[in-house]
Amino acid sequence: MANVLRKTFVALVLLAAGSVQARDVVRLGNLKLAHFGAISYIKEIAPRCGIEVEERVFPKGLDVMQAIIAGELDVGSTASEAAIQGRAGGAPVLVVAGFAKGGARLVARPGLNIKSVAQLKGKRVGVTRGAIQEVLLMAELARHGLKADSAPGKDVQLVYLSYPDLNGALLGKQIDAMMQSEPQSSQAINRGFGVEVLKPYGTPIGEPVRTLVMTEKFYRERRPLAERFMRCFVQATSTFIKHPDQAEKYVRETIFKNQITAEDFRDAIANSPYSLDITPEHIQVTTEIMMKTGVGRMARPPLAADWVRLDLLAAARRNQHAH
Repeated sequence: MANVLRKTFVALVLLAAGSVQARDVVRLGNLKLAHFGAISYIKEIAPRCGIEVEERVFPKGLDVMQAIIAGELDVGSTASEAAIQGRAGGAPVLVVAGFAKGGARLVARPGLNIKSVAQLKGKRVGVTRGAIQEVLLMAELARHGLKADSAPGKDVQLVYLSYPDLNGALLGKQIDAMMQSEPQSSQAINRGFGVEVLKPYGTPIGEPVRTLVMTEKFYRERRPLAERFMRCFVQATSTFIKHPDQAEKYVRETIFKNQITAEDFRDAIANSPYSLDITPEHIQVTTEIMMKTGVGRMARPPLAADWVRLDLLAAARRNQHAH
């Protein structure tokens, strides 16, 4: 009898331990880009925060949103346009922080002598569909009175490709210019097959801020875990801001397996610095520009005030200063 009781007790202890572990796992969606590096780093320091982070890497922000809608993630990192489009399409997400800004560059083929957006008339320009780079490209073209479409016949012909494929298309001269992310735009310039035309921060959006989003369910129903995750996020981001060498080593070696050089990384982060700040106003302006440019085609654009929640971020920052 004692033996049976002992076995039952051990089984109950193991069951309890298992449920504690299951409760403290955060499912995180991320992208493989230089300025998304601090988000990846959260999983490295998660045990210190008393949590476990399971990271899944997606090709683009809209894929992160699809996984959230499917109930596969608790937290995701995306550019603002994917978060906005996701929310408009019924994704139950809240913007809880920013984590990087900038991260876009108009790069042209050397030899074409393209020095301004106006000179893109008659050219083939590559961009990743639905990305913040597309929003910025369309806003810049509109400022210069240029019309664009993927079908021929407009002032500019758009060629939709993934971030890695854009560089290949520029190198292979299939496109004349590209609105590209980081570190790919820095790579193109450093390897000599691209020249910078401009950083597209002159639109009302300014420097676009990357967003950390959380499901409403996670934010409301798993509050203590959400708080611990946010403390871990602030810690990871602050580490990368304060210790650029550590950030460089992690991003180059762990994320990119030494496929990008030290120069690529430094140039990329100079154009997409790690940050924590975001405002409802920034999300609102980005939403309005998306509506004007037709990127994302939202029937009902979300109001930033309804879904930007910065209380967890403020508490995590206070906690960090207290320590």
